Amino acid sequence: MNQPASTLSAVPATAVLENWANAHWTDGCQVDELPLFQPLTVITQNTLYELMVVDPSRGRIRLRGGQFFPEWREAQLAGCSLGGSFLKMRGIYAGFCMEFHVGGETIITSPVMRLTLSHLEERTAH
Repeated sequence: MNQPASTLSAVPATAVLENWANAHWTDGCQVDELPLFQPLTVITQNTLYELMVVDPSRGRIRLRGGQFFPEWREAQLAGCSLGGSFLKMRGIYAGFCMEFHVGGETIITSPVMRLTLSHLEERTAH
């Protein structure tokens, strides 16, 4: 009796859900862990975006930059991905594409090259 030949399929480590879920996420941030009104600057391969956190727990932000957001606009940051089916909810990480939901449309950016959290100044009333 002939045994069927075993076949191996190579799957990239980033395509395994367990690896994705257990990864040590560095070189980025989770918007849902940032303070209210935290300003961020995100430079993608094609565009510079300015963001401000409006509702951290829901990923609501205001942003401007690029052809889709020439003026400040409210949006929801769904998260970031490598272009596949896994989405790191409310995350912005270098090498990943951001996904915004605005007015019933989904906008996916080019990969993030750099992210800067601007200093959030404490202001006191006089």
